[in-house]
Amino acid sequence: MTVIILAVCPPGLRGHLTRWLLEVAPGVYVGRVTARVREHLWQRIGRHLGGDGRAIMVYAARNEQGLDLRMTGGPWEPVDLDGVKLIRRSLT
Repeated sequence: MTVIILAVCPPGLRGHLTRWLLEVAPGVYVGRVTARVREHLWQRIGRHLGGDGRAIMVYAARNEQGLDLRMTGGPWEPVDLDGVKLIRRSLT
């Protein structure tokens, strides 16, 4: 299962995501895609997200928590502490 949350993004990016994922709420996309498609979607999000845009992707992974996440834009960043993913807010 993959969940992508977007804020302040171009309409073309939202339209592209609806080809692969179901939009369950404005800016929230959910679906089951392969790792290859997930990487393609994340690269496309990185290329087309504006300067003020933010994106979070959470997906199933084989680790202790059972999930992994990626974030771009905004003050939050994922941190790996001994195999456990946490989210830290940068002070800058």
